[in-house]
Amino acid sequence: MSLEAVDDAVRAAAAAAPGWRHLASFDRGRVLMAIARRMVAEIDTLVALESADTGKPAALAEAEIRGAAEYFEFYASLVHLPAGDVLDVRPDLHVYTVREPYGVVGVITPWNLPLNQAARAVAPALAAGNVVVVKPAEATSSTTVELARLALEEGLPAGVLEVVVGAGATVGTAIVEHPLVRKVAFTGSVPVGQSIGRIAAERILPLTLELGGKSANIVFADADLPFAAAEAVRAFTTNAGQVCSSGTRLLVERSIHDTFVDLVASAAAAVTTGPMITEKQFETVRHYLAVAAEEGTKAVVGGATGPGRMVEPTVYTGVTNDMRIAREEVFGPVLVVIPFDTEAEAVAIANDSDYGLVGAVFTADISRAFRVAGAIEAGQVYVNSWSTQSVQMPFGGHKASGYGREKGIEALNHYSHVKSISVRIEAAG
Repeated sequence: MSLEAVDDAVRAAAAAAPGWRHLASFDRGRVLMAIARRMVAEIDTLVALESADTGKPAALAEAEIRGAAEYFEFYASLVHLPAGDVLDVRPDLHVYTVREPYGVVGVITPWNLPLNQAARAVAPALAAGNVVVVKPAEATSSTTVELARLALEEGLPAGVLEVVVGAGATVGTAIVEHPLVRKVAFTGSVPVGQSIGRIAAERILPLTLELGGKSANIVFADADLPFAAAEAVRAFTTNAGQVCSSGTRLLVERSIHDTFVDLVASAAAAVTTGPMITEKQFETVRHYLAVAAEEGTKAVVGGATGPGRMVEPTVYTGVTNDMRIAREEVFGPVLVVIPFDTEAEAVAIANDSDYGLVGAVFTADISRAFRVAGAIEAGQVYVNSWSTQSVQMPFGGHKASGYGREKGIEALNHYSHVKSISVRIEAAG
């Protein structure tokens, strides 16, 4: 798509912004709810498109798309929330705040969960009264384009949701640089997030950045080990590990290390993942398998690739936290296991990372669970489960994993800004 097309899309969105912003909240909510219902009604079509673009198993694609519909359903119910507060300042002043939309929001989404990631940003942005220009990843754009078509048919006014396709370096950059774009939400790699951040700094442009992760999953000796092992495998093999919140560092109390590794290896060996979605990512994972070998780790299961961009679920032991395989995001079904002796050591290893997206702790000691969950430097921490995410639960990162929050009521705050108004009240007679 040409840069002129990007300009046309942004200008169309800007022209539609006043009408959408001032539409009654009930009417905005009805449109969002209609979109949610239409997505569910068209689930077979959307699943076929998503699977064709990504190679995902149909069951996984369907779960992600139903989750995408839930975003529209959830935010349809929040458009009626109070949009400000009255402040008790002085008797002669009526002071209040209002939350206002930014206007045109640019949304740049990745290739790993195309429609789900688009809905995660689009739904709250629209609920807050913004208009949106979305650029999906060029290899996986079909479902986002279809979303815009369905939304238009369900009553979303023309221009309120525009989709532009093309390479991130050109089309994505054009969105971030466009003077009519007032906020950008980006999900993707740290280097691209840094590039967007540099442009945004020049423009004083607010951002929501959801970037990479190297999330730590801590298992203590008193945990339910068979369940924890199953969760540990789910944490790094879901979507073939192509999830920013994958649990790819497994920290295991030394006294149960060998037993627990056996449980994890056995469970991982029974898993068949889908393919790497892109050839580039397949080569990246192959590179990290070679790095792991060079660093002297041991693959207790997996370690091989196959035709169709397939990567075996791979579990490495003999890993220390300073190795590249423990510090860099692989974005594939690759798990490293690191032993620890004390609670303090487990927390220190977990936090010794450039990233801070997700963490987990498995233990029967509820006091320890609260202590460790509070000490982990991450935007989300799960106790005795992995990734109990829901649309109601704010999601985002610390450190290089980004800033801002998607999901939950919190997202509405990131897609609107506050205005304070003070009205002088004249004394009677």
